[in-house]
Amino acid sequence: MGDPAFWILQTLNAVQFSLLLFLMSVGLTVIFGLLHFVNLAHGSLYMMGAFVGVSIATTTGSYWIAFALAPVVVMAIGAALYLGLIRRQRRSSPMNQVLITFGLVFIFLDVARIFWGDIALGLEVPAALAGSVHILSVDYPAYRLFTIGLGLIVLIALTYVLDGTGIGAMIRASVENETMAAAIGINAERLFFVIFCIGCALAGLAGVVAAPIFSAATGMGIAMLVPTLIVVVIGGLGSLKGAIAGAFTVGFVETFGAAIIPDFASVLVYVLLAAILIFRPSGLIPARG
Repeated sequence: MGDPAFWILQTLNAVQFSLLLFLMSVGLTVIFGLLHFVNLAHGSLYMMGAFVGVSIATTTGSYWIAFALAPVVVMAIGAALYLGLIRRQRRSSPMNQVLITFGLVFIFLDVARIFWGDIALGLEVPAALAGSVHILSVDYPAYRLFTIGLGLIVLIALTYVLDGTGIGAMIRASVENETMAAAIGINAERLFFVIFCIGCALAGLAGVVAAPIFSAATGMGIAMLVPTLIVVVIGGLGSLKGAIAGAFTVGFVETFGAAIIPDFASVLVYVLLAAILIFRPSGLIPARG
């Protein structure tokens, strides 16, 4: 721990994990805040992004084709889910939403086992990103730096869309007061559908990006869903800034906790969650006033 290289390496790992959490949580938090829908199947879409990416890369021999197409395929799956099921359940009770989407988790799990089996599948890093980059005093994998850069690009793009465009203003208005937004002419239903599809695409993007690091496995959706839900609760429902704050909080706590006090690392994030729920139940940066 006295070696500066240790802290540099763990900081880079924490940033990389935090931005991966952000890709997962930003779609989910906006879905929660805008649609008021508890979608526990979001982690399964992340898993589908990884498996679809592995299949496309295996078929075409190109990671970049998989990188481009996997989010589109997952977005199509999400659109089918919304039109066939979720739109009809938007006004149902939260318990019904939890039960329905929890059932979807097991459906996706079995679908993945049928098509890809129950063995983890690897995805090779593209040749251009296969090496390492010397940063300060450590050699850090170029692909992990790519994931950091991608997360920052998505963050900047979403910040611009939500804070600097008319679509972003409509989204913020609908999150703040859906009834009033509809009264001034905002097509809330179409907006909900578009946001849900974008959230699904981001989950698929996170999956295909994570596949070379963690491999594609049937349990990865559930494993990623838990920290993602914690990020959403800590950051605040429907808030982009909250998703950023929550993702970096959880990412740094989990990464440094596992490196410094591994025996208690699995407990730290839940202690943090309990503290937030007690002292700031609306989250660090809630969307609503």
